Amino acid sequence: MALCKMTSSVFFLILNALLYVNAQKAVAELHEDNWHKILEDEWMVEFYAPWCPACKGLQPIWKEFASMGSELGVKVGQVDVTVSPGLSGRFMVTALPTIFHVINGEFRQYKGTRDKVSFVSFIEEKKWKTVDPIPSWKSPSSIQMSLVSSFFKLSQLLRGIHTHLMEEFGLPTWGSYLIFAVATIVLGALLGLVLVCIIDLVYPPKSIPVHKTPVESKEKSADKLSDDELADEDIKDDLLDDAERLVHESDSESGDKSRPSSPTVKKRKPRKAD
Repeated sequence: MALCKMTSSVFFLILNALLYVNAQKAVAELHEDNWHKILEDEWMVEFYAPWCPACKGLQPIWKEFASMGSELGVKVGQVDVTVSPGLSGRFMVTALPTIFHVINGEFRQYKGTRDKVSFVSFIEEKKWKTVDPIPSWKSPSSIQMSLVSSFFKLSQLLRGIHTHLMEEFGLPTWGSYLIFAVATIVLGALLGLVLVCIIDLVYPPKSIPVHKTPVESKEKSADKLSDDELADEDIKDDLLDDAERLVHESDSESGDKSRPSSPTVKKRKPRKAD
């Protein structure tokens, strides 16, 4: 009798172990590199964190539900947000655990009771049809959510650097923040300079033509005319001087010094001031 009890106990333990292993295999671990496969077929995906108490309580139920996935025709997966922070940003996960239903690229957030019966009825009775899908602009497969995912990855990287500076180099918190502030200013200045150069290269500045006003045009024309008149008068005066000089030379050659020179000498007009 004791042998039968011991045999049944061992059999029960082995059966539980097999069920646990199968449940573990049934839950697909999703991360940054393989999450695209949920865009095909039907999926139930849980976002969790190892430190989350509610997530720990859901794990056994989620594994039991995953073991029934083949019968329900649905695949079950989970995402560790501490390992894949980019995915939590892509899906805009703000609370844990968060569950999404995905079918043929359409995403719906599950907000029902978190137990096996509710999960099964949600799939079997197609209750997901009563839930509005996530808008296209917030779809995890959209370009803008890919950018959000990149920012989440960057924030996680900066957090790791911050932790490394404090633990490995013994910097205080304010010292780490100061380094980040200086780096942000320098990078911002460099990016701004590059952006200005690109804009100048693509859209070079155009020369602005100078338009003359009518008043300026008249003044310049009047100045030009006065300069021309002065030049003409200078030419006339030079001709008169040359004629007077020739007369004096001819008088000196004839030797008639007693007779005064009769040519009329025209006084030179004074020049107008510029």
